[in-house]
Amino acid sequence: MAKTVTFTIFRFDPEKDRKPYYRDYQVEIRRPGMMVLDGLNQIRWEQDGTLAFRRSCREGVCGSDGMNINGVNMLSCITHIEDLDQPIVIQPLPSLPVIKDLVVDFTDFFKKYYIVKPYLIAKTPPPTDRERLQSPEDRKKLDGLYECILCACCSTSCPSFWADPEYLGPAALLKAWRFIADSRDEGKDERLEIINDRHGVWRCHTILNCIEACPKQLNPTAAIAELKKTLVNKKF
Repeated sequence: MAKTVTFTIFRFDPEKDRKPYYRDYQVEIRRPGMMVLDGLNQIRWEQDGTLAFRRSCREGVCGSDGMNINGVNMLSCITHIEDLDQPIVIQPLPSLPVIKDLVVDFTDFFKKYYIVKPYLIAKTPPPTDRERLQSPEDRKKLDGLYECILCACCSTSCPSFWADPEYLGPAALLKAWRFIADSRDEGKDERLEIINDRHGVWRCHTILNCIEACPKQLNPTAAIAELKKTLVNKKF
């Protein structure tokens, strides 16, 4: 007989339910190395087709399947069932409106992300005979910054993000530093002006939840510290 694991899953359909509730499902462990996403697929395909959750690449790249598992934000597709205490309690990412079950509304998250102008700003014309070149040393400065997949695990684990509806959050601020640190970018001044605000870089209280939650092992707190240092030293 196959071993089973209990998934206790947050359920809420605003069109039918008066309030959220939790439902238990039994997931069969059919092979070694099963991920939480494998269990969720098993439930939806074989037990309850009404269960709603996002998924896409199944490789920890797209960031679409971020959720709260046993109290910690993570990606279900790269989280091994066998590594978790049981029962496995699965909830939507905290602080974002629930559309249905484990699916949340990212509108506010991406609105704050775009505020920091997360793209290369170049004010001088590009060379006519080559790309905008960057030295290996300057390129290395972007390691630990460009890998963000916008899963929102960091921002939705942050108490400051929960408490302040206008706080940009660690994901947006990490991206701000990613471009300020880029030797090819010329938008430093305007980005620093945007984040130099009580709802920007100064709202971070170095709680460090964002580091624990990041599935790519990035450090938003360190990026925010660099932004603060740049502002304090007036290097712009």
